[in-house]
Amino acid sequence: MAVKSNRKLLIIGAGASGLPSLRHALLYGVDVTCFELTNQVGGLWNYKPQETELSSVMKTTVINTSKEMTAYSDFPPESRMANFMHNTEMYRYLHSYAENFELEKYIKFNHKVNSINRNEDYEKTGKWKVNYTDDKGVTHDAVFDGVLLCSGHHTTPNWPKKFQGQDDFKGRIIHSHSYKDHRGYEDKTVVVVGIGNSGGDVAVELSRIAKQVYLVTRRGTWVFNRIFDYGKPIDIVMNRKFISDLRSRVPEWLSNTVVEAKLNMRFDHQAYGLKPAHRVFGAHPTVNDELPNRIACGTVRIKPNISKFTEEGVLFDDGSKIDKVDEVIMCTGFSFEFNLVEKGELIKVCDNHVSLYQYMFPTDLADHNSLAIIGLVQPFGSIMPLSEMQARVYMEQFTGNNVVPSKREMISNVHDKQEKMFRRYVSSRRHTIQVDYVDYIEELATLIGANLDMKKLWKQDPWLAYKVYFGPRVPYIYRLNGPHKWNLARDAIMSVDERILMATNDHSQVDPDYTVLYIVGVLFTIFAVFYFFF
Repeated sequence: MAVKSNRKLLIIGAGASGLPSLRHALLYGVDVTCFELTNQVGGLWNYKPQETELSSVMKTTVINTSKEMTAYSDFPPESRMANFMHNTEMYRYLHSYAENFELEKYIKFNHKVNSINRNEDYEKTGKWKVNYTDDKGVTHDAVFDGVLLCSGHHTTPNWPKKFQGQDDFKGRIIHSHSYKDHRGYEDKTVVVVGIGNSGGDVAVELSRIAKQVYLVTRRGTWVFNRIFDYGKPIDIVMNRKFISDLRSRVPEWLSNTVVEAKLNMRFDHQAYGLKPAHRVFGAHPTVNDELPNRIACGTVRIKPNISKFTEEGVLFDDGSKIDKVDEVIMCTGFSFEFNLVEKGELIKVCDNHVSLYQYMFPTDLADHNSLAIIGLVQPFGSIMPLSEMQARVYMEQFTGNNVVPSKREMISNVHDKQEKMFRRYVSSRRHTIQVDYVDYIEELATLIGANLDMKKLWKQDPWLAYKVYFGPRVPYIYRLNGPHKWNLARDAIMSVDERILMATNDHSQVDPDYTVLYIVGVLFTIFAVFYFFF
């Protein structure tokens, strides 16, 4: 039972980052309140058919990460939930999480935060003054010992610099933020600008009903399928500790070459007009199961960047032209800012670059570390377990365990991450908060003591050690150790394969390791024994 604390914490947002933050605040016994702008939990996953200032998924959105890698650490998904959940099922999972841990009693719906400022005694106490409007339209001021911003980074649509002739174009131009479903695009010629996940999804969806879809990309992209060999979810295969360790020990060019060869076995990116100049781990990947099929069918055609607009059409950099275009959809990402906090002067953002320790703590506030941002990362994998782990780091710090290092170390960590990102990724405002799932969650787990002593685990529970090291890095692993251990964590880890299989076949016996994979696993087990003991 958590010891009740008299320190007051405000969580802003009851979405995929706010809910686990609230859950762990309660585990730590913190006096916590959550302000949610809307009348429901779920944030981005609460589909809104009408256009509003708030972002939401499209009607047909399916998650790009599998359910087991997307789950919270003490709430495994139902076995019959799809491995890649439709947005309605994802929303149901979030709602069930809130209901199971009775989180809604701590959430004040229809509450809008207007401003956050350091309180008069901040230098001594680290407290914050929050101005907000309640569900009756009345404005209040309240003082909190800590504030967590959990409002996500898909907030402000990013529009590219205007193309020549764009103002004279007679067709309609919208941002993907405003796109909800396919209705109204039947038999039209559509240009989709941007080949990230949103651009790929929009292009594929409209290719079934539009007259023609053109997908514009400046650089091309590497396209991943959600499903890997033997029908396994790709993140279940890729996000494993032994693969992370292996990548750290082999040359970067070799890792890139192996994965690129695998992707080209599915379809030749050069032949399909998608091969980029950058290596596969040099940019955030595009996840799309159907795009190559739609290109092969001719319903989606790849085009280079737009050169200019005419009154009715579009010209491209390669000299080609479409005389008649009805719709243009800009799938060009989002910008984030923190204008709520002292009018944006305290946490400054420039082209999505911001100085945050572990993408959480503003380095200029290192004297108290009482304010943090949760969920401001873009991983090769799911964001939800990372948001939860960030919340756990914050709660350790907030309750006096001082897991955050000195200001000098915080700044050094920020610069080190920025330098590594600069060397690895294509220069883009998209690649400012990029993290590798396993490496980053391990780094956070180390701060709070939730990482594992593998040598000890191999001796005490070798089958669990095998699952933990060679199996997917599921979030339950980080509740085996550290603060607020979960007594069902081992069971959740050992039953991952069963829940994956039950999503597609109710009657098959669980057989997680095919013969070849089993042999490889045995070889790697031998390697691990030598690695940890000799």
